Amino acid sequence: MSAEGKTPDVSEGRTEERAEDITVRDPVSAPDATGRPRRTTRRFPLFTRDTARPEGGGRAAPGDAPAPARQWPILSVLLTVGAGLLLTALDQFRLGTLLVGVALVAGAVLRWLVRDVGMLAVRSRFTDIVTYGGLGLVIAMLALMVQPNPLLEIPFLKDTLHFTVDG
Repeated sequence: MSAEGKTPDVSEGRTEERAEDITVRDPVSAPDATGRPRRTTRRFPLFTRDTARPEGGGRAAPGDAPAPARQWPILSVLLTVGAGLLLTALDQFRLGTLLVGVALVAGAVLRWLVRDVGMLAVRSRFTDIVTYGGLGLVIAMLALMVQPNPLLEIPFLKDTLHFTVDG
């Protein structure tokens, strides 16, 4: 052992500092990859080097599978939304928009249950579930309330409309 507090490392032929010899320079320092303290800052870097993939953003199938099989969750949601839009274009408005809402709710369920959902993972799992599920429920409810002959009637909405028009 030398006077600087380094012990010889015979396996790699180099010297390492002992943990008790490392001093912390200030209260906002943290060890880097080698264990030496470094000053950290709360400022964002000027240039972003890379971005983290969202949780669950890995492939939904093994890497040797063809591209559509690797991204089956987003493809199933997009194909269902496409079918809903096609039905809407073919003058089946209620059924088409209901299918779009159901597709988004299914996307939320997939995001909740399936570990790796590929490109269906955009943000954190919680944010994706709330976004997909909330939008899907709103679209499905609006599809059920379409006039004429709504399948779903919410009484306070009719009172609200009458209040705003009469008042």
